[in-house]
Amino acid sequence: MSKAERTRQFIIEKTAPIFNRKGYAATSLSDLTEATGLTKGSIYGNFKNKDEVAVAAFNYNFSLLSDWVEQRINNEPDPIKKLKVYITIFSNFTENPVLRWGCPVLNSATEVDDTHVELRENVVAAIRKWHSSIVSIVNAGKEEGKINPDVDTDAFAWTLLALIEGGVMLVKVTGKINTLNAAMRHAGKIIDEIAI
Repeated sequence: MSKAERTRQFIIEKTAPIFNRKGYAATSLSDLTEATGLTKGSIYGNFKNKDEVAVAAFNYNFSLLSDWVEQRINNEPDPIKKLKVYITIFSNFTENPVLRWGCPVLNSATEVDDTHVELRENVVAAIRKWHSSIVSIVNAGKEEGKINPDVDTDAFAWTLLALIEGGVMLVKVTGKINTLNAAMRHAGKIIDEIAI
């Protein structure tokens, strides 16, 4: 890795938590310089603008989250248990440094839906990747005879995603853990219902 690549990676790693906590609009250039200890010139010597830093930070946060989820899913042999990994992780989202300030997908999606085209495209790609992962687990479970073959896989995956992200959003907004717990209980129920 070249010095420029190391500097770029350093900037991404230091600013990613700030973008996830404060959001794109509220994260200022001074936040970026303070987090990195670098000057404005150093940051913009490695990135065209704040938009480019934000996209890189989002992709980094999502990659960390995806890797963390994937490791735990790969440790589970049963498709129902694989699906329940999502419930376990997001029920305890404050224990993961990436999720400490909420899910980067949810945080970014609510802020940039109409304002930041490139970041929005990356958020959409992340959601599709997550959806595809759930679809793959369910389809594998059907092939193994452990998940009901009549399950609408696509609709199930979207519903599970909505329950998880909705639960995280509710607890962040209300500060009441019972809102998250209710969503996760229902998510667990729909997972149990598709098992054979």
